[in-house]
Amino acid sequence: MKKPLTLADVQKFENMEFLAKQLVEGFITGLHQSPYHGFSVEFSEHRLYNSGESTRHIDWKVFARTDKLFVKRYEEETNLRCHILLDVSPSMYYPTENNGKITFSALCAAALATLLRKQRDAVGLVTFSDKILLQSPVRSTASHLHTLLLLLQQQLESKPVPAGTDVPFVIHQIAQQIPKRSLVVIFSDMLGRYDNSDAIFAGLQHLKHQKHEVLIFHVMDRKTEEEFDFSERPYVFVDVETGQELKLQPSQVKEHYQAAVESYKKELALKCGQYKIDFVPVDILEPFDKVLYSYLVKRAKVK
Repeated sequence: MKKPLTLADVQKFENMEFLAKQLVEGFITGLHQSPYHGFSVEFSEHRLYNSGESTRHIDWKVFARTDKLFVKRYEEETNLRCHILLDVSPSMYYPTENNGKITFSALCAAALATLLRKQRDAVGLVTFSDKILLQSPVRSTASHLHTLLLLLQQQLESKPVPAGTDVPFVIHQIAQQIPKRSLVVIFSDMLGRYDNSDAIFAGLQHLKHQKHEVLIFHVMDRKTEEEFDFSERPYVFVDVETGQELKLQPSQVKEHYQAAVESYKKELALKCGQYKIDFVPVDILEPFDKVLYSYLVKRAKVK
């Protein structure tokens, strides 16, 4: 069994196209060997059967192999348009020793784009901080995929541009620009200059009002950003987006900090559930496969 890719591998190889291909191939091989076998062989040609619809297009050969009901896709059903939104604000370059959140997110975005291309779907990339920084066309060609992977590699090789994060503003812009019903996948730590999640969800509601499907990967370094796991000594904590400094010992704020972060995450998850938005918390030390599998589950729901 191959050793799973790590953040260190991404920094060592510095070849996004190679890494994305390896990740996708390993993921598909893993699906063949997993209880989710139904997703593996046929995911580019079939979708899960929805209770109540006609049974005339069920593929009974696949049912015999997988014991799951799948419906044959037709050309107009197969083509999906996906917009990948990647937060590249300074907070995404934390932890600074490995640029962990942006490294994790960029490789996941590259793997998703590669998987979409395998499924003959069209994909576009948007990078943003407090505004849209880059927006590619949405295409399904091999040359377009190559271009996207180069852009993602360049993003990892560049330093963060001093700016805040304005997820709501960017989402409103994207909602106005996407003409056709699409899947919008967002990689972000959802940290920014707003006191609560109301502004974020006004933007997400805009996307849902336009009939788009939305999948959010909430990217965090769980050990430090959620558990506040620091050794007990004096620190100078610096806000990477504002430069504000706080001198303190972790125990002075740990309990209050953990409660605030947990409350914010629960609020995000609850409102996403209300709006039928898939919200997936991911830790940068988790396997990359979690993101790809969450995407396949979401795609199976998109008619």
